[in-house]
Amino acid sequence: MQSEQLPPVMSSQVLLFRRIALFSHLGLLLWLSIWYFALSSDQEYSTLFIIVIYLLPLLLPLLGIIKAKPYTHAWSCFIVLWYFLHAITVIYAEPAYIMHATLELLLACGMFVGCSMFARLRGQELGTSLPKLSKVMEDEKALFEGVKKNE
Repeated sequence: MQSEQLPPVMSSQVLLFRRIALFSHLGLLLWLSIWYFALSSDQEYSTLFIIVIYLLPLLLPLLGIIKAKPYTHAWSCFIVLWYFLHAITVIYAEPAYIMHATLELLLACGMFVGCSMFARLRGQELGTSLPKLSKVMEDEKALFEGVKKNE
């Protein structure tokens, strides 16, 4: 029976970025809930719209981020760009909500940096980092030429 190898223990730097990613992600989820459900005096949007557009995208990677999965951290960077753009737009277009949007922007930047750095560094620790493009091209060329020669 083969014994499973345990993943290497996270270095202190990787752990720091994991905490930044987790804190920022949960903070963004909590802040947007507070902003749209408690602080907004006029309900411009329906509750369903707020949940689907602002909260649901943050719930998609939540389990993977809690479980510290590097791949989930990597693709969640694409999701957080929506919140970055939203915050920049609100800061520019609605001066009444500048403080609300500034906090959203800080949390989104924290999540982006935390998730991307955690994914990169943890991937290196686990040995799952992506190969260089030149190596991939060489492998594909060798595979293609090998198939052509056998025909």
